[in-house]
Formats: sequence, C-alpha cells, structure tokens
Amino acid sequence: MSLSGRVTQFTFVMPCATLSAMPATNTSMLSPYRVLDLSDERGHLCSAVLAGFGADVIVVEPPAGSSARHRGPFAGDTPDPEASLEYWAHNRGKRSVVIDVNTTEGKAQLLDLVRGADILIESADPGFWEGLGLGYADLAAVNPALIHTSITAFGSEGPKSTWLATDLTIAASSGQMWQTGDDDRAPLRISLPQAYYHPCVEGAAAVLIALYERQHSSGLGQHIDLSAQQSLNQAAQSMLLSNPLNADPIGRMAGGLKLGPLKVQLMWPCKDGHVSVTFLFGAALGPPTQLLMNWIYEEGGCDEATRDKDWINYVTLLLDGTEPVSEYERVKQVVGAFLKTKTKAELMEAAISKRLLLAPVTTTQDVLDSPQFSDREFFEQVDQGGDIGTLTYPGAVAKFTATPSVALPKAPALGEHTLAVLNEPPRVPHVPIKEPKPNTNRPLEGLKILDFMWVMAGPAATRVLADWGADIVRLESANRIDTARTLQPFRDNVADPDGSGLFNNMNAGKRDLAIDLRKPEARDVVYDLLDWCDVVTESYSPRGMKGFGFDYETLRRRKPDLIMSSSCLMGQSGPHTSLAGYGTMAAAISGFFNITGWPDRDPSGPFGAYTDYVSPRLLAACLMAAVEHRRETGEGQYIDLSQGESSMPLLSTALLYTQTKGQVYSRQGNSDPLYVPHGVYALAGDDEWVAIVCTNDDQWKTLAGLVGHSDLADLTVSERRGREAELNGYIEAWSKDKQGSQIELHLQSLGIPSHQVNNSPRMVADLQAQHRRHFREIPHEKQGNTVVEGPRFQMSRTPGNVLRGGPTIGQDTFEILTDVLGYDGDRIAELATAELLE
Repeated sequence: MSLSGRVTQFTFVMPCATLSAMPATNTSMLSPYRVLDLSDERGHLCSAVLAGFGADVIVVEPPAGSSARHRGPFAGDTPDPEASLEYWAHNRGKRSVVIDVNTTEGKAQLLDLVRGADILIESADPGFWEGLGLGYADLAAVNPALIHTSITAFGSEGPKSTWLATDLTIAASSGQMWQTGDDDRAPLRISLPQAYYHPCVEGAAAVLIALYERQHSSGLGQHIDLSAQQSLNQAAQSMLLSNPLNADPIGRMAGGLKLGPLKVQLMWPCKDGHVSVTFLFGAALGPPTQLLMNWIYEEGGCDEATRDKDWINYVTLLLDGTEPVSEYERVKQVVGAFLKTKTKAELMEAAISKRLLLAPVTTTQDVLDSPQFSDREFFEQVDQGGDIGTLTYPGAVAKFTATPSVALPKAPALGEHTLAVLNEPPRVPHVPIKEPKPNTNRPLEGLKILDFMWVMAGPAATRVLADWGADIVRLESANRIDTARTLQPFRDNVADPDGSGLFNNMNAGKRDLAIDLRKPEARDVVYDLLDWCDVVTESYSPRGMKGFGFDYETLRRRKPDLIMSSSCLMGQSGPHTSLAGYGTMAAAISGFFNITGWPDRDPSGPFGAYTDYVSPRLLAACLMAAVEHRRETGEGQYIDLSQGESSMPLLSTALLYTQTKGQVYSRQGNSDPLYVPHGVYALAGDDEWVAIVCTNDDQWKTLAGLVGHSDLADLTVSERRGREAELNGYIEAWSKDKQGSQIELHLQSLGIPSHQVNNSPRMVADLQAQHRRHFREIPHEKQGNTVVEGPRFQMSRTPGNVLRGGPTIGQDTFEILTDVLGYDGDRIAELATAELLE
C-alpha cells in the first residue's frame, strides 16, 4: 500500500519459534489473540511486546514495504529493505502481509482481516486512516470488539495533533530533554531515537487494560490514544511538577544535576571508563554513602573526619551553611580520585560484596558480553541466514513461571505470509461475552492488588493500574521510609515526606497501610490481605520478601492461583542479582549512559533513573497479560522482572549495529545519521532552546532561505552532513535573538518540524498538555490539594482518572483493617498492642 512515504502495518504474533504460515498452538499468555499492526517504526515495538507474550501478530505492509525497512542502519553497506536493523529489532515473531489499501481490493482485504482481529495498532498521522475510510469508527462498525490503538506524536486531537514531529522535537516537547546534557551546551536527546518507544511500551499495557475490560465486563473494544510527548514526559522523573508545586527547579548537568548551589555528581570517571555512583544523602541514601566512604577510608583514600560526616543530614548542613559547599566539592574530589584507581570490574565486584550503590557505565559491546545477562539466558540467538549468520537479540521482557517465553524467529521478509494469511478461514475475535454490555466505568474496577513496591520503578507500574480503576493497597513502614518520599520536587520547597511531588505522582490513587513487616504478627495481616487480593507486587532487593516470609513459594501455598511479580535492578538470579540500587545504575549497566552525550566529551547519560521510566510500563503489561492468562486458564504464576533487561528492547537497534558493524554504538550529541540539520539551537533568554529538524531537501531549502543562506539551499543531505557545524552556526545566529513560541509556530507553518525545549513552566503552559489535562489538581490528605500528572493515554469509552494524591504514611490503615479485612475493634487493639501498626 502506498502511504505517502509512511508505511502502516498489521501484526499477527507468532507464538513459537517457527516461520510457518500458521501459528502453532501453545500455552503463551496471549496465544488466543490476533494483533494487526498497521504501524511503522513508530509503533512496531508495541506489537513486539505483545508478540513476546504469544499474541498472533500480522504486520500489514504496502507494496514497497514498511518505512521501517528503509531506515538505516542496515546490516550491509548499502540500503536494503530486507536488512534494516530497525525493522529486524522489533518485528521478530510476526508475519508480513502486503496489502495496497489505496485499491478497492486492498481495502476489502484489510477489512476482512479487521473482522477477525482482537487488537489493531497504527501510528499514522491523525486523519490519515479516516481519509481512506478506514478510521476507528469505520473499523469499529465492522468489528465492535476491536481494540484500536493509535500512537502519534501529540495525540489524535488537540492544537498540536497535526504538528510535524521527529524524535528530536518530541524529546524537546516532553521536558525530558531539558534536563539532559551539559550546562554549557544545548540540551540533549539520547543518540538512539527513543521518543516513540515510550508510547509503544505504554501502549502494550494500555491494550491489555482495554482487553481486561472487554473480557470481564463489556465484550466491546474501544479506541486508545497515545501521545509520545506525554509518554516520554515520564522520563523527566516528575521534575516538571516543580512549577505547579512552587518548588525550585533543578539545573541541567552532565552525569548529575544542579540543586541550588550544589552540583550533584552521579557519574564519575574510573580507571578504564566511567561508573554511576549514587553519592547522595538523607535517611534512605545516607547509609549506602557511609558504606562507600568506609571503603575509601580502608584503602587510605580519606581521613576519619571525611569518612564520618553526617551523611544523613548532609544536605541540610550544606543548605544552612553549616557545611561549606567548598567542602562538599573537596569530598567529591576525594571520591573521584579513589574511583580513578579502580577498574569497572573491580568496582562492580565491590558493589556486590560491600553492597555499594554503584554500577559501571557499559558500552553496547559490554552489554552483549555481560555475565549477568548470559547467566540468566536473557539474550536470544537468531539465525539471520546468508552472510550475516547468527545475531544476538534481547529476549523476553520478564521471566514467567507458568508461561515461559519461546525464542522468536527472525523478522519476516516483505510479504512472506501474504498468500497464507489471506487464504486462511474466516476468524472471529476471541471474546467470551456473547451479549455486549456497554460499560463506562474505569476498566480495571474490581482488580485488587497488594503492593509492596517502593521508590520509582515499582510504584510507577501500579500507578498506571490505579488510574484505570484497580484497587491498590500499598504496605509501608515508617521504620524504613520510602526513598521516593525524600526526593524532589517538594511542595513549597519544604522537605516533608508527605510533600514529595515524585512520591505523590507515583502513588496517586492508592491506599496505604502502615505496618511493621518485621513483627511476627504481620504474617496474619498479610495473609488476610493475600486472601483479598488478585495480584501481589514487590520491588525489594532479591530475597527481601523471603526474609519477611512472603516469597512466592510461601504465598502460593495459601493462594495457588496467585499472580506475583518481583521487580528489581538485575533480576532474581545471576551473578549480579544482589546488586541493589536505583534506575541510574540500571541505565548505566544496560548501556543507556554511554550513548548519551557529545562525541568530544565524557558521556552525560540521560537524566535521572532512565530505566525506571521504561520498566514500569512493561511490568504493567506483564501483570495484565498474566491476569488474562489466569482468566483463560485459572493458572497463576510468578513474574521475575529485571529493570535492566526489560528496558533492553529500546537498545535493540544499537546492539545489532555493534554486531553487524563491529563497533560500539556511540554518542552523537544531537546529530542524526538520517537528517541534517538536526539540532537544538539557542533562543533569546537564559537557557532557552528550540529543536529544529529538516527531514527532506524541500524543508532545507525553506530553512536556508529563512536564515539568510539561500545560496546553500541546493545542498544535498550528504553535502549538508559534511558542513553540519557550519550550518548549525547559521541557524543559531538566526534563532538566538528570537522567542521559542515565535520560531516553532512559524517553522511549523512552513512545514518544518520544530519545538521549543519545554521546561516546567512551559510544560504547564503547553496547549497540548492542557488539552490532554496532563497536570491534575487533586485532593491530598495533608496538603489539601496537590498536583500530579494525569493518565498518559486515553480511552474512548472507559476513561481513566486519578482521584487523590499519594497517601500519607498509614493514611488508610483503619479503613483497610475494617472495610477490607473486616477486623473489629478488639482485633485492631491486639495489633496495636503488638506495636504492629504505625
């Protein structure tokens, strides 16, 4: 199908490692379901996640092939639609069907497939499919059970829905870019495009939430609307809440952040590269810092006075002047000098043996050679055939005990399955409800989750489920304060555990029971909650739940159909399983840090705990897939999710590049291998920037004239690449005295992708964010009202909502004990006497 340069696809997920035209029967979680993927490089990862869960995915391509097939890098030296690494990365286990939707016959063929499909994914610009008579309303009329998922830059509707966009301009619009990079240069994107990957992994969870509602309540499908701007915004780590919460913003700094007068360093040079070190302070982070300083002292790297500083109250001491900032800078020099004496391997060994919060910054080759990933058999070996031979791909996003993954075969050749699929017998959607019952309640109402999650990666997953109606009871202890309660931004800059914008954002809509799990009496309460719930989630370090006596094997003896997930840095097994820490460390050890930065400088890494923004979406998808499998079979299971592994699909193309090119994938600043110019340029004002991209020669001709260099308008893309620094200089000379809103609107009107780099105030004022109600003012127990970010996707029939801010410690203890567990006053008094309740 000829789609004006953009290719759409349908997807039929192969649940087993075979390239036969028909999928084999298996016990995969989603094997009863067919997915049609009408997307391109902007949506393929979404259906790839579903394929990994066993769905039958059919990629429908135009006669020339998906646009992803024509995007480099390629396995060989020349462009080849059968050798695109981007296409290979996210289309394994699918079948390819060629249909030309611009013909009457092609439309009829597509509609025949739609009639039997359960799920459809597309990523065309808003209005494209409607123009062909194949929009959501048209397809729903053919198949009312269809779950139709649209992935676009800004959403299907709103003032920016028709704006031209690329990875760079979406990163600028999301607010994530504003916090990434060096403070003396332009903000940065991650050098491997990421913007559309975020709505893809979020879309997989959204599809399964809609599927739960269809299978349990209505028997009907609906439309899911995903915005890349809004999805990628989660990678800003709630920092864009600083403006609505009246909190000071953080500042951009390579390998760390600026907090007022403090330059907080989180990445350091070592003997043979770089290492991520969580050198932070406070009740949760001060003790690990003490362990690091003990080691430095033991090896003669510092004196006792330096070792024994008050690392718990150190930030307060710095901010009130008791400890000079110059002394903090000296301490950082001490730490830096020590780290330079150690190799990455030595530091990794110490991190495990001494329980330090540090991890090496890896290259793509390091990732492929990782003993941890090897021990867990994470990677899958795929025979590409021909001269390429066998390549290593990221495997399943999690390990499931009842439905273990099966290695997926290589991506299909163009049209490989056309005849077989189009000649299959008619199929009907897999819907157990024979009489549809329209429902407008939140889709997960009735799903009950017992939540042992803390910090960011775990709570972000259950926050998604809470938005869509799940009843989340989180267990918390004042004796071990959740690290998220100690992190910025704070309401009115008051460091109150109940005023953390990050904590409130990650835990909005949940209920809280404060209980001391160390006490023997806690077992009976947890068991009663186990009887109540459908799912148990936890994100402690490995063996943490076993220490409490609440590991999966113990709990399933009481509840055989239990679904339980464990989310941690490196997974529940392997030589690095005991590495405890945060998403900054997982991002470093999984390869994201090294590919972010300027080529002439040390890596900067993406801002914050990058894998903490990817893995929660996939964890939510894993949980919903397991819930669906239990509905279908009655079988529960255990989910072992490594935050590092689950984020790896976002690096698949880079890992394939390293294997086929024989070199590591490197950081490129804001440059791009396909487009020139492709940069972020200074505007009038302090730290004000705009992203501008020319994706074709016509756009360049227009921009060249606009910036006063019409003499360069005829340069080809290869010629522009050779003069990229020069051209960037001309563009910035033109932009630096202009306002961002002035430039972005003008360039969009001329057909050139552009967007100002949003920070917190600009994101609040962003008309598209306002249209999608991104920021929500909601009730809060202590603050009266607070502001959080709303649901990041929309559903047409069963909208999500966030009802209240994150709970204060123990806010709902009495309600849970009485209303959920049915305890009377005497039972509650017994628990209080045992000092179990907090």
